[in-house]
Parts: sequence; C-alpha cells; structure tokens
Amino acid sequence: MTRRLEGRVAAVTGAASGLGKATALALAKQGARVLLFDRDEVGLAATAAACPHSVTVVGDASSSVDVARAAETALLTLGPVELLAVAAGILGPAKPAIELAEEEWDRLFAINVKGPWLAARAFIPQMRERGRGSIVLFSSTAGLIGSRFLSAYSASKGAVTMLTRSLALNHAAEHIRVNCICPGTINGPMTDASFAQAGDVAAQEARAQIMLSGIPLRRFGEPEEIATAVLYLLGDEAGFTTGIALPVDGGRTA
Repeated sequence: MTRRLEGRVAAVTGAASGLGKATALALAKQGARVLLFDRDEVGLAATAAACPHSVTVVGDASSSVDVARAAETALLTLGPVELLAVAAGILGPAKPAIELAEEEWDRLFAINVKGPWLAARAFIPQMRERGRGSIVLFSSTAGLIGSRFLSAYSASKGAVTMLTRSLALNHAAEHIRVNCICPGTINGPMTDASFAQAGDVAAQEARAQIMLSGIPLRRFGEPEEIATAVLYLLGDEAGFTTGIALPVDGGRTA
C-alpha cells in the first residue's frame, strides 16, 4: 500500500504522549519525516524510537525561543515543514474559572492559546516557501460548548477554535489550510488527570459515568481515532476544507 505522505515534512508539538504521540506515529506510518517537539525529554525519545527519520527538540510550547528553535531545526535537518499538528496542551484545574489563581489562568492560556499562535507564527513562513501547507490545531468539544468541570480549559479551547478560523482566512490565498480537531473524552493521560481531580475512586467513577452519559456512543474515544481524523485534515483528501472545527466525540455535540 502506498504511503500517502511519503517524503513530506511534518511537525508535531506535544509529541511525547497522548494525542500528540498518536498523531506523530500516524504521520510517520504514512511516510512523513517528523519534527517532534515536547518538554518531556524521556517521552519524546520514546516517540522518536517509533518514528523513523524523526528529529526531536525539547522545549516549552509557550516559549517563543523554544518554538522558533524547533522550526529552525526542522528546516535545517528535514526541510520546510508543510504539515503541522499543534497538540501541546494542558488541562488546568478542574474548578470554576473564578476560583483559579492568576498564575494558573496565565499558564493555561500560555500553553493552550499562546502555544498554537507561536507554532503558527514559526512554521507558516516555511509553508509559504513551499507554496502550500496544512495545519491542525487541537481544540476540544469543550471549545465548542461550555464545561462544568473545566471552565477555564473550555475558555482556552474556545480561543483555539476562533484562532483556527481566523488563521484559515488569513492564509487561504497562500494555499495554507488551517483546521482544528475537537476531541471529546479520549482515553489517555489528560482524561486520567481529569478524573484524578475528582477525588477518591468513588468520585472518579461518578465523574466517568456523568461523562459517559453524555456520549451517544456510550464509550470514550481512543487516541488513534483522533490521529486518523487529524491525518485526514492534514492530507490532500481535505484539500477543499479549511476553517472547520471537527468534533470527534462519539456524538456528544450532535
């Protein structure tokens, strides 16, 4: 079977675990050469071991210096990036927005909103050089509807959704498409962290049941299901698709 991204250069932020790792593995499986970026050096090395011809950069998604270094490294070692998946993100505290400390709010928005903006700013010039590009930012179903458990996280992901639409309009004439993926509850580290914030085992189970009750398919998603959707949005098959926020959520937002 032909690998449909053979020889193309991609970059993935948040590549050390969860949805970012699943996306990186899927890109590599389809033949892309991938720049892997994350602050978790050990996790990043594990992802790289499963991604042939990948290059790693350890850094903070909210640091303009680190993100610029990642873009420069990609250009020097792999060539201009034309596929970008911005998966780096944090959950933040599970409490009402007005109960967050200022530093908690600032850190949440630095990673979840400033991070995607920095990535777009760093990598879009390389796409211009190539004459084409495709970007997928990671929003959330919480970026489409409010969240009673994660209200500040929801606000940050709502910002990502609107950043996606604005970037799509900014760069359509340059043949650069920008979309975002909106995962529902997906098995993995972020969901585990969300449930852990609920309290003891009984409280965690109660929260899980509340979450399941709102999903028509009556199950949580898997990272590979998100990665498959990301590959579609990045790939040529979605060549007439830009500016969308695609829910992959088991019907939660239907």
